[in-house]
Amino acid sequence: QLQLVESGGGLVQPVGSLRLSCAASGFIFGHYAIGWSRQAPGTARECVSCISSSGSKTNYVYSVKGRSTISRDNAKNTVYLQMNSLKPEDTAVYYCAAFKTGVQYMCVMTLTFFDYWGQGTQVTVSS
Repeated sequence: QLQLVESGGGLVQPVGSLRLSCAASGFIFGHYAIGWSRQAPGTARECVSCISSSGSKTNYVYSVKGRSTISRDNAKNTVYLQMNSLKPEDTAVYYCAAFKTGVQYMCVMTLTFFDYWGQGTQVTVSS
């Protein structure tokens, strides 16, 4: 049974930091590329970041570039999203997602690529 579980969200003040975690189970984690996406109320879901199955390639949406870092520890079946200098517009439910690939450097920012999704963790940035 393939499962993704997000954690690490919460309430933080502007310019604060959070580290989100995505714990995977039920599949060979190293065969999957992982993405983080977010959805705020009344908005479309957008892909924030992705990381290839080997961790060799990463991408970021422009709005978080320079403030966020995605990483993975395949030995622990976990992907992280470190978010710094948080802004109120970062407020959203953040989702972890995965797709299987044999291309170790493949990293895409298209939501339809992802087959498996977690249930999300809420991030609220407010003073």
